[in-house]
Amino acid sequence: MPLLALLIRAPWSALGSLLGQRTVVTALRLSVECASAATVISIVLGVPLAWVLARVRFPGLRLARAVITVPLVLPPVVGGVALLMAAGRNGVVGQHLDSWFGITLPFTTAGVVVAETFVSMPFLIVSVEGALRSSDLGLEEAAATLGAGRWTVFRRVTVPLVLPSIGAGAVLCWARALGEFGATITFAGNYPGTTQTMPLAIYNAFQTDPDAAIALSLVLLLVAVTLLVALRDNWLRAGSPT
Repeated sequence: MPLLALLIRAPWSALGSLLGQRTVVTALRLSVECASAATVISIVLGVPLAWVLARVRFPGLRLARAVITVPLVLPPVVGGVALLMAAGRNGVVGQHLDSWFGITLPFTTAGVVVAETFVSMPFLIVSVEGALRSSDLGLEEAAATLGAGRWTVFRRVTVPLVLPSIGAGAVLCWARALGEFGATITFAGNYPGTTQTMPLAIYNAFQTDPDAAIALSLVLLLVAVTLLVALRDNWLRAGSPT
């Protein structure tokens, strides 16, 4: 019913002009770029982390898994505050980044990417870890007995086995990053052209121009439905036992 109400109240006659506004185009471009960058970072960091959680046994494994995946259940605003305490100019790490390298993350486009990576990477990790746990270890052991090193086994055997799950996790990660609001506005702010992504633009528009907010919401709704329809079979295939 909420989705139907959104379609009924949509200003269809003025949709083109509303979506053609410069601020809207800029917010959409920034959203896609930042979500894509966050997804790439999540793949680079998340796939090895998922492998460690699935394959390595060490004291504190459960705690490590909880810490890595806690953004799944953490309120996004709390995540934004935590990022400020860690990477802000006076943060635990941020003060050194600023004084040593002149790097400032809060209220920048890079800050948007950091915030989106923080909240979205666990979706990829959970997807890949589940696939690794259900994959056939015999193939990896066979490659190792034939003389392949650990890195070669990981690159030539493990990754191809879980590639569908990596793809599914990446899509979920990208979609989550695209729709991120709380951590972004808290850590990166809401500056048009710099940190104002589509969710933030919707929030601004709703206060002054509800029709524009509905039009922007339709864009994200279309993206979400397209992803679900186009990749549903891939998700089901990735989630099935190998």
